[in-house]
Order: sequence, then structure tokens, then C-alpha cells
Amino acid sequence: MRPLAAVALILLLLWLLLVPAGAVRAAEDQGSEGPYLGALLDWGTDTAADHAERLGAPAAVYGRPVPLPMGEQEQGHLRDYLSQVSGHGAHALLTVRPEIALSRVDEAQAAVLAGQLADAAEGFPGTVFVRFAPQMNATWVPWGQQPRAYTEAFRTVASALDAELEDPVMVWAPTAGTDYPFRDASRTPPQGGDPAALDTSGDGVWDQDDDPYGPYYPGDDVVDWVGLVAYHDETGTGPARNVLPAPGQFGALLGSGEDTGPAGEDDFYAVYAAGREKPLMVETGAFYSPGTGGPSERDVKEAWWDQVLATVSTGDHDRVRAVVWNETVEQRDDGAVTVDWRVTADPGLAAAVGERLQDSALVSGPVTAPVELPGADPSAAGSVLEGPAAWGVVLAVLAAGLLLWILPLRGPARAWAYADASRRDVRIDMLRGAAIVFVVVNHVGITSVFQLLTQETVGVVSGAELFVLLSGAVLGMVHGSRAKDDLGTVVDRTASRAWKLYVTALVVVLAVYGLSLLPFLDAGAVTTFTDQGTGAAGAGAAGATYDLYSGMEGFLQFPVPAHLIPSLFLLQIGPWQFNIMGLYVVLLLVSPLVLAALARGRAWLVLAISLALYAAGTAFRIRLLPSQFEDSFPLLVWQVLFVIGMTAGHHRQQIVSWFSHRRRRPALAACLVLAGACALFTWSSPYLTNAYDVRLALLPDSTFRTVYDAFFGRTYLGIGRLVNVLLVVIAGYAVLSAYWRPIERALGWFLVPLGQATLYVFIVHVFLILAVTNVPALQQGNLWLNTAAYVVVLGLLWVMVRTRFLFRLVPR
Repeated sequence: MRPLAAVALILLLLWLLLVPAGAVRAAEDQGSEGPYLGALLDWGTDTAADHAERLGAPAAVYGRPVPLPMGEQEQGHLRDYLSQVSGHGAHALLTVRPEIALSRVDEAQAAVLAGQLADAAEGFPGTVFVRFAPQMNATWVPWGQQPRAYTEAFRTVASALDAELEDPVMVWAPTAGTDYPFRDASRTPPQGGDPAALDTSGDGVWDQDDDPYGPYYPGDDVVDWVGLVAYHDETGTGPARNVLPAPGQFGALLGSGEDTGPAGEDDFYAVYAAGREKPLMVETGAFYSPGTGGPSERDVKEAWWDQVLATVSTGDHDRVRAVVWNETVEQRDDGAVTVDWRVTADPGLAAAVGERLQDSALVSGPVTAPVELPGADPSAAGSVLEGPAAWGVVLAVLAAGLLLWILPLRGPARAWAYADASRRDVRIDMLRGAAIVFVVVNHVGITSVFQLLTQETVGVVSGAELFVLLSGAVLGMVHGSRAKDDLGTVVDRTASRAWKLYVTALVVVLAVYGLSLLPFLDAGAVTTFTDQGTGAAGAGAAGATYDLYSGMEGFLQFPVPAHLIPSLFLLQIGPWQFNIMGLYVVLLLVSPLVLAALARGRAWLVLAISLALYAAGTAFRIRLLPSQFEDSFPLLVWQVLFVIGMTAGHHRQQIVSWFSHRRRRPALAACLVLAGACALFTWSSPYLTNAYDVRLALLPDSTFRTVYDAFFGRTYLGIGRLVNVLLVVIAGYAVLSAYWRPIERALGWFLVPLGQATLYVFIVHVFLILAVTNVPALQQGNLWLNTAAYVVVLGLLWVMVRTRFLFRLVPR
């Protein structure tokens, strides 16, 4: 036996020498050397390498959100993320955030997600932790407080992942229930809630006496780890304030670590970690808002960090196997309050945290053997043209522009010019038709070839800006000449139009809510909004999901809660795709004042006041009204597009004559060149939409992001975006004027009818969005199937307009 023992000893020594220490640690029982240090990063602006450099060591677990369903582009981002994590020898934490109703998370949806995750994680050496819909016991997530639907969805996803992935770790992670149920005591659970399950005390009232965790637990057989979201955040529903953590606060959120007898149902650690013998993963961070006053950032975050380290280093909470720190920035109150959760942004704080980490029980990376994965296939997310190829495209654009400029000046091309003598300017109708197509494509929001043509392709411009500007132009053309001598009629007509739009908005809001009550219909696409980081809350809010119909279930009660009535009539609820209607109502009501001033030759005064209001709204983020549209279209800011449009519409003939004069041609040429430059700028965006997108590497990614964020913001209309909108309209109008006949023959049959019935299209498209989002096959990222669906949607809208379908009922 001695030779065999010697051989075994030699093999063991060779294995210990050849296999990296991180791999040895990973091969042991997870976390046996101490709890893992984890980090949640903003992967749009941060990387695992940058985080490791700031902290002095990589995290042992890196977390990233994953949408359900997941499109092709997001799959590419996921592969890049896993490649970064694997290269630093860390484990992966995937937080699955359903963007559909929990009732729609069926076996088919779960199987598709599992296949996508398995494909992205192929070759990944670490553990894949999966948190499905965390904070499900809270009010601020769309899947919140629906215990029956949640537990069924969790079990469905767990089963699918277990079949596809190699040893996935399912993590169930509610939020700390200190303030549960996070709303006033009520006898009525939220829509989709289960009264019998939520009222665990049996007293007929859903309040703090009820169990904050038990109704949402999916079962020991599908939960591998339990998790808890436990932050130091004392703001509640009040104003932002920086506060030092109370002694023992972190441990109190976790629950008792001592076996002193039967644990209460709200003692998370005792019931779920110790009681069920499950490892515990904690997501945490310390609230700090710059400029809010109070203790310093370092004092607040070091105090919380020390509490976390002390709690997990004692034997009382030895089942804490991972602590995941939030390393992101969040915006609250429409961007008025910035919350910086990070501990590594400030070098001094990062150094202090790193020193404490070295002496703590937390384990940093690498914890597996670092492996370089290929990451995302660049062709899967689009193509990048660099060097001569990119500049060749620039030269081609310049050559095409020069040809378009020269061609109408000679030969038969002169006969192509616009020559309609009627008062209605059909060129405006065609531009409005293009704008409404942009709006529909953006709002339906499924991956398709149409994205290549409509998502900031003609410049840093979306359909909304074009739509507002052109709507103002039409109003100026129609009523501008009457405002001087017949202002009363103008007031009557604009007020009547505003009233019609307002009533229409109310009808659509209520109709969508009624449809959302149908058990077989998922209305989440229009009743919730997932922030892409472009709204008033800024990039830090990317991924946050808001319930746009929060509290609407009160309308089914008697008596109806008093606060719901003003919420409805002030348009504080409703589909996000339709909320701009409130902006139009207000702008129409004030338009007679603008038109009267324009009719009396006060255009300079109108524009000066409008630009001053725009500057104030942009600088101070002023919100005048409580309506929902202020979140995306702040009134003081977006009025400038409408007012400029009215001014241009009122003086259309003079403006056209001015640009047509031979001496003014250099000015028109400059506008066209600048419009082309803006288009080339947006083609340099590092964000590719699908496999057929093409990006020009004319600028470094960091430069593009810096310039874009500084001058082209959407919600508060960066000055660059405002100028770009004007340039696009001038260029589009000029091209249509010179090449009207061929363009009208090619596209006019389609765009002009839509442009002449934009309100009708805008109303109907909300209900078509509902139809599209309830077709599961269209949520899987199939590019060509989705493109065909867009053809059907746009074709149906065109047919409905041409046949005047429901024109007597639907305003146009």
C-alpha cells in the first residue's frame, strides 16, 4: 500500500502546484473561507477592471440585471459581462427583472430565458447565481406584493434553469421588512395580490402585523440561497437626508443571529438562513446624497461598512455567505436628488475600505481560475467601421450631399420641385408622417430592422421632438393669420381642440386600465415603464421600473378613495406612450397668446420669452404641473419646440423666400452641412441596436458619451438636440422642396395619409402595442419576425386611415 500512498501524495502535490489558488478555493464548499464580497456595477459606464483598480482587488461576485424577456442586444451585453467576470476569477450574479406580468412567466418564457443564459454562460468557470425578481415584497417593483403569481413564476424559472445550466444557484431575495407592507394599513391588497396569503395575522387588515416574507417564499426545493436587500436609507417618503447609521442597524435588518428561542416571522436570519439552513446573500449600501448636508460621505459609508464587516465576521451570522455592495449612482425626485451608493468613487474612501477589507472576513477575488472568454461576437451586435472604412463613409455622405445640392440646379431635375399651389403644405404632412412612424416604432419597442431607420439615425433626434415642432408649425399656419382680427375664433377653436385632446386622454387612460383587468391580457407594456436612463431621473435610474397605474385598484372600491379622483383628472396616471397628450393640452390652451403676439409682429419677443423659459427649465429642472408628462416632457423646456414651430408656421412664406434667395444659399448650405455632421455624430454612437447596425468609429466611446450627455440630453432638450431638431426639419423641408415628385411617388402614398391623421394614429397605436406585447413569439428578439410584425402594424394603421375606420369615434 505504501507505493500507492506515495503516488497519491505526489499527485496531490502536483495538483496543488498546478491549479491556481483561486480554483482551489472555488472547488471547496462555497464561501467556506468567509463570505464573498460582491459588487453591483453600472455596466454602461463601469467595468470589472476599473472597479478592481479602485478597490485594490476584484470582487468575488459581480452582479448585473437581466431583463425577461431578453433581446439579442442584451444577450451580447451579457456575454461581455460574463467575459469580464470570468477574466477576474469571480462568480456571476444575474438579477432577472421581469418586464412582463408574472402571470406570463410560463414554461415557454422560462425555457427561452434558460436557453439564452446557458448560451451566454457557456465555458464560464464560476458559479452562476440567479436572483429572480428580488424585492418582491415591496411596492416599488412591478412584480411586487403578488405572492401567488411570484412563487409560481419563481418555481417555473428555477425548473427551466436547472434543466439548462450546470448547477445554477437560485437566490430568493426579498427586501428587509422593517416598514412592511410599505403602505398605509389596508384591507385590500394590490391588484394581483392574494388577500388570504397576505393577511397572515388573520385580523382582516393588511399591516405591519403581517408576515413580510412567508407569503413570498417559493419553497426549500427551489431556493438554494436566501437573500436580503438591506440598505441604510433613512429617507422613507420624506426629503433626502444624510444620517449616520444607528449602532447595530445592519444586524437588526438581518435579524437575530442568536438561538434564544422561537424566532418571530419577521426575523429573516433566524427563520430563513439558520432555520432552513440556507446560505445568505445580502445586497446593501449606505445612502449618501451630495449637497444635502449632514455627515460627510466618508463618515456615513465607513460607519455602515464597519457595521457590515463586524456583523459578518462574528459567529452570530455565520450563514452570511455573500455581501454585495451597490456601486451605482441613482437619481430620485425627477433628478432633483442624486444618491451615490458607491464606496470606490472617492480614492480616499476606497483606500480606507480596501484596508478594512484586507483585515475582514470578506473574501475578494479571484475565487476561481481567471479564464478569458471570447465575450460577445461583435457581428451579433452590429458592425464597427474604423479607419479608412469609416472616413470613406464620411466622404460618401459629403459626395451625396454635394450631388443633391447641384442636381436641382440644372437639367430635368428642375421639374422635380414642389409646385402645389394649395394652402395646405403637403411637405409638412409628409414630415409629420415620418415623425409619427418614428414614434410608433420607438413605442412598440421590439428589436427589428426599423430601428436602424428611426432611432436617432437622421441625427440626435427622436419622433417626439419632430412631432411637437411640426404640430406647432401646423397651428401657426392654420390660425396665425386669424389671430390679429379674429382672436375670439382662434381661442374658441384651440380651446375646443384642447378639450377634445383632454377627454381623449382620459378615455385612453381608463380604457387601458379596463383592458389591464382582463386575466388573459398582459398590459404591463403600457401600465409600467422601465427607465432606460434617459428620463428625468438620469442614467442612474436605468433599469428602474415604475407602476404607472399605482393605486388604480381603488376605483373598484366604494367609496373611491378621494385622492384618486384628482390623480385621474390631472393625468398623473396612464400609459407612458401616451403621456405627451397632456403637454399638447396645456400648449394648446396658451397658444392664442403666442399667436396674438405673432400676428402683431412680436415674434422676437415671443422667441425671447420662450428661450428664457427653456433656459430656466433646463438649468433648474422646474416642474410646473403634477401631471405625468412632466417626467418625460417638462413643460417649461418642451414649450420651446412648440413655440418655434408656431413662429415658423406663421412666417413660413417669409422663411421659405429668405432661404430661396440666391444670397441666402450659403446659409441653407450651412444648415445642410451641419445636419449631415449631426447625423455622422450619431452614427458614431457606441450603442448598437442589432446585428445589422453599423457604427462609425470616428470618435472614442468616452468622447461620444461626454459630448452626448453634455449637449444632447433628451428629457431636458440639450442645446445640441434642440439645434439638431431645427436642422433636420430645415434639411428635410429643403430636400422635399427640391425632390418632391420622386419622393412623393415613392413614399407619399404611405406617409402623407399618416401625417394628415397623426392624432388618430397616435391614439390607435397604444392599443396595437398591447396586441404586439401579447404575442410571445415577438418578445424573443427574432429580428426578421419582429420586422414583419412592424410591417403589419404600420400597414394596419395606414389601412385604418385610408378606410377612415372609426373616424367618427376617434379624433384625428
